[in-house]
Amino acid sequence: MDLRRLSSFLAVVEEGHFGRAAARLFLSPAAVTGHVQQLEREFGTLLLERSPVAPTAAGRRLVSHARTLLAAANAAMDDVADAAQGTAPARPLRVGVMGHGSAEVTPAAISAFRRARPDVPVSLVQLTFTEHCSALREDRVDVAFVRPLVRSAEIEADVLTTEQRIVAVPSASSLADAAHEGVRMADVIDLPYLRLPSHTPQPFADYLYFNEGQRRGFDYALTPQDVLTSVAAGRGAGSGLKSFARYYPWPGAVFVPVLDAPWAQSVLATRAGDPNPEVRIFRALTVALARELGPAAAR
Repeated sequence: MDLRRLSSFLAVVEEGHFGRAAARLFLSPAAVTGHVQQLEREFGTLLLERSPVAPTAAGRRLVSHARTLLAAANAAMDDVADAAQGTAPARPLRVGVMGHGSAEVTPAAISAFRRARPDVPVSLVQLTFTEHCSALREDRVDVAFVRPLVRSAEIEADVLTTEQRIVAVPSASSLADAAHEGVRMADVIDLPYLRLPSHTPQPFADYLYFNEGQRRGFDYALTPQDVLTSVAAGRGAGSGLKSFARYYPWPGAVFVPVLDAPWAQSVLATRAGDPNPEVRIFRALTVALARELGPAAAR
């Protein structure tokens, strides 16, 4: 099996969308689609349902094998490269990203850092809703694109976008008709928002529930994909920043602006006083790009 095809297949499964998988892999959507189709021909069976995108029974079995094979291949390449060079590998800059991060600022910052520091590997770590800052505190990432604004003596936070709030509701919801004109807080505060695990940091729970909402949906959510899968199935509602709608178009889910909700921020979080020079470089590049992109990243 071609490892590139496995990588494309796994990215589509994890993103739930061919276009987002292509952007993550820096490939064209046509290339990712071709890789999946070639795998399906090799296995002689459908691996992904297309609308909505979801693995078939055969595809679900392939997912764990694909992860194991790709991890083994990457480990082998790293090990052989280290032996050939006779030097210890450079420590990667570990970049945590919650959901879509800070809209266009996130991929622009990562690309700018790679250009500025080509010898420093970058490791991307997908963060769940429970890892608002814990991944930083536990030294699992060096920088993190999270939301909302972090207020802690241990964490430094640079505001990158300030955006209008939206809610995600099923297309059958009576609120879906207000997707263009928007709704008020009173209309959405008691929606059945998806549940969060008990160890979710309070700032993120307050953000998701607008600090007030008490009703809860049927399902628990750890990622935006979890939220949207449940919303599309009519099992709850979600909330987010306006840019969320650009990054997660989802059949069966409708995004509605909340006109009088306080706007919220996405931030780049780092450990306070981190001496790592690569963190300082990444932070400076990201803040500069956020100022440059400005309204484009929060429109």
